[in-house]
Amino acid sequence: MTSILTIDKLTKHFPLGSSPIDTLRHRATRKIHAVDEVSFVVNQGEVFSLVGETGSGKTTIGKMLVRLIHPTRGIITFEGREINELEGEHLKEFRANVQMVFQDPFASLNPRMTIRDIIGLPLKIHRRDIDVDQAVIELMDKVGLSPPSGMIDRHPHEFSGGQRQRIGVARAIALNPKLVVADEPVSSLDVSIRAQILNLLLRLKKEMNLTYILIAHDLSVVRHMSDWVMVLYMGRIMELARTEEMFSNPKHPYTRALMSSVPVPDPKLARQRIRLIGEPSTPVDPPPGCRFVTRCPIRGSLCTHANAEGPHLIAVTKDHFVACHQPLD
Repeated sequence: MTSILTIDKLTKHFPLGSSPIDTLRHRATRKIHAVDEVSFVVNQGEVFSLVGETGSGKTTIGKMLVRLIHPTRGIITFEGREINELEGEHLKEFRANVQMVFQDPFASLNPRMTIRDIIGLPLKIHRRDIDVDQAVIELMDKVGLSPPSGMIDRHPHEFSGGQRQRIGVARAIALNPKLVVADEPVSSLDVSIRAQILNLLLRLKKEMNLTYILIAHDLSVVRHMSDWVMVLYMGRIMELARTEEMFSNPKHPYTRALMSSVPVPDPKLARQRIRLIGEPSTPVDPPPGCRFVTRCPIRGSLCTHANAEGPHLIAVTKDHFVACHQPLD
């Protein structure tokens, strides 16, 4: 497989000052460790999912990948180029090739703009040689908004949540991107609409040869969509594996606890829920060692040692990696 995106030791710390002015002026001595030393590779044409609890760093990683925020340190390489060094035309080309679908279809669309302008603005900036109105109508039809000619001059508030997310998808694919970061694309939608949006994303992936980075809480969505799954906890990678390998044979106790929370569709079958006991570690200047140690049911002396290092990702198999001092059987 050809890699399209390579992440090397990506880190993001947010300064935490004693006052807002200290934080703005970066005079803070304490820091929130949102993402720490995260490395992975995304192959072209695949779906790479980031999962974990709220506050695990998923969205922060997504925003860094599209250059909405800059990393504290680390390297993001897209098609052989380090994205934080891009300027001018190279940066403009990157913006066209990497797009994002946001979680909230209500907040991500400008309420003062018509759908013509929301979808058409990227085309006006990057492709001035086309009929923008015709292209917008074609994009709306492509994402299932019909009749598009009757909707093009409406504002976002005149659409349902599912229709708004389709508009967001249309805007994201308008420039024929190579990589789309989808941040919880169905979490704010009704259950009856979610399957439609997911099927739309899969159809577009096949038709346009797209690569997705999917950020999600819903593990059933992740299993349905993904080729690879990366589990995050408080800014660090806990486990990384092929999707079926991850779901059938999780090696990290945190991953196994996540899997146990997935509802079983058959009411006659009962799944034993693994309940994590203990308080999460603090993301503010966390101590060295495993971030999961305060909630881990199998922690040992090495895990709790004050100066313990790591744990680092180790290979269980060729396509399965885990960061644990004593991985599960």
